[in-house]
Amino acid sequence: MPHPLFGPEVQQMLHENDDEGLKAFCESVHPATVAETLAEQFSVEESWKVLQHTGIREQAAIFEYLPHDTQVAMVGGTGRERMAKLIEQMSHDDRVDLLRRLAPQVAEGLLRLVDEADRRDIATLVGFKENTVGALMTTDYAWLPANLTAAEAVERLRQQAPDRETIYYIYILDEATRRLLGILSLRDLILAPRTAVLRDLMETDVVSISAHDDQEKAAQQLAKYDLIALPVVDADGRLVGIVTHDDAIDVVQEEATEDMQRQAGVSPLNENYLEAGFLKVWRKRAVWLAAVFIAEMFTFNAMAYFDDSIKAVTVLALFVPLCISVGGNSGSQAATLITRAMALGQVRPRDWFRVVRHELLMGLALGLALGAIALVRARFMTPGHVLENVGRPPADIWMLTLTVSQAVMAICLWGSLVGSILPMIFKRVGVDPAVASSPFVATFVDVTGIVIYFSIAKIYLL
Repeated sequence: MPHPLFGPEVQQMLHENDDEGLKAFCESVHPATVAETLAEQFSVEESWKVLQHTGIREQAAIFEYLPHDTQVAMVGGTGRERMAKLIEQMSHDDRVDLLRRLAPQVAEGLLRLVDEADRRDIATLVGFKENTVGALMTTDYAWLPANLTAAEAVERLRQQAPDRETIYYIYILDEATRRLLGILSLRDLILAPRTAVLRDLMETDVVSISAHDDQEKAAQQLAKYDLIALPVVDADGRLVGIVTHDDAIDVVQEEATEDMQRQAGVSPLNENYLEAGFLKVWRKRAVWLAAVFIAEMFTFNAMAYFDDSIKAVTVLALFVPLCISVGGNSGSQAATLITRAMALGQVRPRDWFRVVRHELLMGLALGLALGAIALVRARFMTPGHVLENVGRPPADIWMLTLTVSQAVMAICLWGSLVGSILPMIFKRVGVDPAVASSPFVATFVDVTGIVIYFSIAKIYLL
């Protein structure tokens, strides 16, 4: 968090043209804190005035921490030549993300001013589809040939370090083909004997990933093996880039946010909530709400079908909300658990039999507990004048309580099964399982729950 005094202090330094103070602020405070202070308390013009008091490398470090919408606004607030130099100093993956967000003509104009080597690198990374490892990775990594000694490697690494995003892992490559031979941590290199050869020090059992894999897989691999960076190789085993842990954290946050939004029946928002356009948010929410609302209309059809039953025993209608809410809640629970388990790789579509068996037992256990509560509620906590509508007490009243209790049990079981199966079906057909969570499961179970409830009522009461 930015210190509460940073904003007023920096404003005063700007007003007084305190060059030394502004330089110290940019270079002694963490870039993330500087970026947050600028984004929250300064205009684009003022932000550039602050940044001009430090070198281009520090400017790039601060710029990378700015919110995406602020970055886009900042591009339009300065000259193209200055912005092109800043892009050359940015992390390779961050600058590609920025260029993707700019208008095509703006991005093209900036690229013309960028150094040719950087332009080729940008073109390579832009060529990968969004949400793939290739679009996430950086080509800014440290590498060494296998025939160097530890002493020679340290000296060579000193030369590479200033221009590399991370040097904690050193990748050992074949100089001719750039094929990944092994990996060596900086710690192991420093502790190794000076005359030891890298070929003998490196770890050859390397965890790697393809550039065309989904970015979520990279985050899972980094978490699984507790890595700081993950090498990305092509089909021939050549190193083409690395995915660092900070990018993986962004992926995890992004994927979790999208899943939560889909589970709530909202199309994913790429912008900040308060900064997204009103019509855009309305459209993303209205489409899903309309779809679920139309689906919920089938509850009317189900109720109309059992109209004779309702007329015969009107008290049945009073317990409809109680029964169908059980199905929606149990179904949403199961769907959320299964969706998250699939996201973590704990459950796959081929595990459907185990999942169904588990939820069958769980649904029965939950149904028994809720059914017992429903029995007590229907028999002992329902007003007497309502029970008189059932018929001659006490036999018909007990039939009503058994109807409600068994309906709750059956609908709870059914909701658990539907909630566990739908996400796996969606995954099998290539749809994000998060979509199957709360809205679709609740709607489907609401309609079928009414059918279950009145079917049981017909057996006991009609």
